[in-house]
Amino acid sequence: MRAIDSAAVHEPLCIVGGTGALGFGMALRLGRAGVPIVIGSRDAGRAHEAARRAAELVGSASFTGLQNSEAVHETRLVMLAVPFRNHSETLTNLKGALRAGQVLIDTTVPLAAAVSGKATRTLGVWQGSAAQQAQEMAPDGVRVVSGFHTISAALLADLDHRLDEDILLCGEDRDDKHAVAELVALIEGLRPVDCGALEMARILEQLTALIISINVRHKARAGVKITGL
Repeated sequence: MRAIDSAAVHEPLCIVGGTGALGFGMALRLGRAGVPIVIGSRDAGRAHEAARRAAELVGSASFTGLQNSEAVHETRLVMLAVPFRNHSETLTNLKGALRAGQVLIDTTVPLAAAVSGKATRTLGVWQGSAAQQAQEMAPDGVRVVSGFHTISAALLADLDHRLDEDILLCGEDRDDKHAVAELVALIEGLRPVDCGALEMARILEQLTALIISINVRHKARAGVKITGL
């Protein structure tokens, strides 16, 4: 990836599912880094409450809470941080709200836990991955970047914890990936790594189950770091 001037990046971000663990942790970290955050939820009241809690934790940041379809209108960058069981339904509900030119950052992993299975197993997705399903379901002109599969939601939300890991990204458009990489670089201790085309999401999403298994076995909160770059 080309050099990133993280100090110059303050483009707002909508987080659909920002009331959940991963979405809320991302909101806190990026809000503290100066990114205006729009928290989306199916329930506007829950979105408002999450924005209020985030503002209490990061007083200098900008947080807004809106119902999902209203939230996605506010930004060019939209992060989808919902469980796989809600993935298809959420995208269906947003089909009329998302617009051409937006970048959809898909963090979803098809864990078997979505159907009461083990979190160390994944489900088969006909399109190949959750991210490819998102690209198929998104309106024309909305482009998907896949990433954030291996970072701990709990560690994101713990603002006293120093992060030190890589965030693996894939997508079809280099400029889209660069825009997401700039967000990653705003969070101290995280490094973006471009892993190629969106078809690589089928591999990246599998890493979540692997990390869960490692963390259970070693009672840890391990992440991923690529050497030699």
